[in-house]
Amino acid sequence: MDNVVIYARFSSSRQREESIEAQVRECQAYANQHDYNVLKVYADRAISGRSDERPEFQLMLEDSAKQQLRYVLVYTFDRFSRNKYSNAVYKQKLKKNGVRVLSIKEQVDDSPVGVLMESIFEGFAEYYSLELAQKVKRGMKQSALKGM
Repeated sequence: MDNVVIYARFSSSRQREESIEAQVRECQAYANQHDYNVLKVYADRAISGRSDERPEFQLMLEDSAKQQLRYVLVYTFDRFSRNKYSNAVYKQKLKKNGVRVLSIKEQVDDSPVGVLMESIFEGFAEYYSLELAQKVKRGMKQSALKGM
């Protein structure tokens, strides 16, 4: 039985706590289905995936060197990070500790196609985050111009 941890997060204070609960529930079900032993759940609330200043995320990285882990389970790759640079840096750090990130909804393997697909998921996650930030700023500017 492989040891795993679960990492979950949501970005905005406007999101609900149930977001974390739903991610954890799905990851736990996946772990049960694959006979994985979940050692711990790490969860960051209302912190952007573009930032690496997430306390639970950093703790998970530190703990990966101390524990005998096989995987970090995430609901989708964008829960791990929405920054391509951070993805590369932190996945490499985990890899040095013998740990791999597994998305339970975007399952990829170690083949060349799997590597490509994972990078596409990561690219879309960063694109979505940057695009959303532009829309929010545009909306805030429009509201300010209307005196709201």
